[in-house]
Amino acid sequence: MTRDYWMYKASCFSKLYIDGVRTFIRVVEANRVNNGNESISCPCNLCKNFKTFNFIGEIEYHLLQNGFVPNYTCWSRHGKTLVDCGTSSSNINIHKSTYNNDSYVDEDDHHSNDPNDNFNEMFDDMKTNMDDVEQEKLQRVFEEAETPLYSGSKFMKLDVVCRLINLKSKNGWTDKSFTSLLEVLHDILPEDNVLPISTYQAKKLMYKRKKDSDEVDDDVTKNGPPAKILWYLLIIPRLKRLFSNEKEAKLLCWHSEERVTDGKLRHVADSPQWRNIDKKYPEFGKEMRNIRFGLSSDGINPFENISSRHSTWPVLLCIYNLPPWLCMKRKYIMMSLLIQGPRQPGNDIDVYLSPLIDGLKTLWSSGVDVYDAYKKQHFQLRAMIFCTISDFPAYGNLSGYKTKGKKACPVCEDQTSSIWLTNSKKTVCMGHRRFLPKGYRFRKKTIEFDGSIEIITMRKRFDAFSRVANLNVVLGKRFRVDKNALWKKKVNFF
Repeated sequence: MTRDYWMYKASCFSKLYIDGVRTFIRVVEANRVNNGNESISCPCNLCKNFKTFNFIGEIEYHLLQNGFVPNYTCWSRHGKTLVDCGTSSSNINIHKSTYNNDSYVDEDDHHSNDPNDNFNEMFDDMKTNMDDVEQEKLQRVFEEAETPLYSGSKFMKLDVVCRLINLKSKNGWTDKSFTSLLEVLHDILPEDNVLPISTYQAKKLMYKRKKDSDEVDDDVTKNGPPAKILWYLLIIPRLKRLFSNEKEAKLLCWHSEERVTDGKLRHVADSPQWRNIDKKYPEFGKEMRNIRFGLSSDGINPFENISSRHSTWPVLLCIYNLPPWLCMKRKYIMMSLLIQGPRQPGNDIDVYLSPLIDGLKTLWSSGVDVYDAYKKQHFQLRAMIFCTISDFPAYGNLSGYKTKGKKACPVCEDQTSSIWLTNSKKTVCMGHRRFLPKGYRFRKKTIEFDGSIEIITMRKRFDAFSRVANLNVVLGKRFRVDKNALWKKKVNFF
């Protein structure tokens, strides 16, 4: 059998291909021993001889998974002189003494001690650790590996599906577009073809084991992938670095030293909330270098497709001490948390916010000693969350308020005026005229609005903490919320 056949035409799951890869590994190891090399370039279809590895087993795994780089029948980088380029794989037999290594023996010797040369032993051992369901799934995979794509085809069903899924992964195809491609290929091929016609059917052919048993190991890395991953980027060291730069430290004082105070709203510092905080916490407001953060969070999918199997939630902090043209620049927006998992964190986002809240508590209570390169002095830096920025669903997760249904407005709460639209099956909030001053002309108009005169006034301000002071919700556990309850939890911000 020619090398061109087993390398590129035989199925990656066939015994012919596996034996050929084992022969190639022997040639590679012999060439490394003869030349005294430490690393070997990988000729798989992904690495393409550009990446090198010190462990020969890594190369063998790549070749079994990805196949060879095209047109590499002459192994010029892996020991061309040891075997002739036209020699068939069945005629290659490199003697044990050539390797100068006792662990490599003749290909027909089934008692080899080489860990990279015991595929059959590993497979037999894997079968003994499987239950009946897994053995049935694995047997089905081998049956698909020996099933032709259609009558007379030289390509096997599993081999074709694996190649198509690799293309899908490399090029970022969506499940919908991949299903369309499978349907077109199924119509083009002969009528008796067995190509799957959906992404779901194609992925069902893949076999993947999670673990050998259900026992929990002390080493968490052996217990399978975690449900979610949290990346926490410390904010205190980053604030120290900002103040260590003279230019940046000066910009952080802009709201106090260079802002024009003429009564117009040009900056967040012109808002009533900023003044109220200075009045309520005079010690905090006295130090102009104290940081006021705006916290923002929302879910995104960075993998170019709309998938319900993955969700990434960044938690960003913007600094309102800066000039308005710099507050929202990417350079000054700090990513503090990155939450990754198959689902959004939902109400349990407080669990992931805990390390950030701990850092903010330190910055609020005692503060941290920071050197100001602009004023050439040390001072106690403090910080606070000035506001949050999010869409309505994320607002519900961050605040704990129930932002769905008839009472979805967090300002009006139980006094929300809402109407159910029968045709569109949506709830819309009305009654916005109550926020107008008393005697305003729009309050008396009926035809232009909902046909009634607005006599209700805006409700008085309330303390949100009083609504959740008695709530005791265990995060991470499913719990039933009272249908009439408007607040679902007591968030860490309180």
